[in-house]
Amino acid sequence: MDPAVRLPTSVVLEKLAAEAPDEHVSLGWLIANLGGRSFGIVILVLGVVALVPGASVVVGVLLAIPAVQMMLARKGPVFPQFVARRRVPTLRMTRLVARIVPVLRRLERIIRPRWTTPFEATKRVVGFVLLLIGVTLLSPIPFSQVIPALVIVLLSFAYLEEDGIALCIALVAALATLAVTAATVWATVLGVDFVGSI
Repeated sequence: MDPAVRLPTSVVLEKLAAEAPDEHVSLGWLIANLGGRSFGIVILVLGVVALVPGASVVVGVLLAIPAVQMMLARKGPVFPQFVARRRVPTLRMTRLVARIVPVLRRLERIIRPRWTTPFEATKRVVGFVLLLIGVTLLSPIPFSQVIPALVIVLLSFAYLEEDGIALCIALVAALATLAVTAATVWATVLGVDFVGSI
């Protein structure tokens, strides 16, 4: 991405909403029109959806698709046709953008382009970390998805805004989340073994 012509994510979404077809939009249309921002925005949306109770398992599975493609350094996410063709009313999309944009503008005061990292290498690293975090969303424990989902949102936005400092913070938070999850799983396994030996 060329910093000289780079627009904030909030502006990109506003332009997208303004140029949307009158009646319906599809995931395929959104990805095609988002260009280089498609990975980051798809992951940002998945992270927000993961905060909804009961949706995290589905998000954990869907997240693997863009995560693996980022690791392969693809230009944009490619979903199965039956997913890419699903249509959403344009009015619903524009209302969602209207709600998200003010939040993004506030975040853009803090998270902004700095400490720019090599774009392709960053994409691969972020994809790998997202793939691991997606696994933690599969936990059946109530509200266990909140922290991983917030980390996904931070990671995606730092990636979108090319903020190396925020990206480092997000990666540290991701590693901490993975460590806690691993420790919880290990403790559960030990607990099961302990109970079985009594």
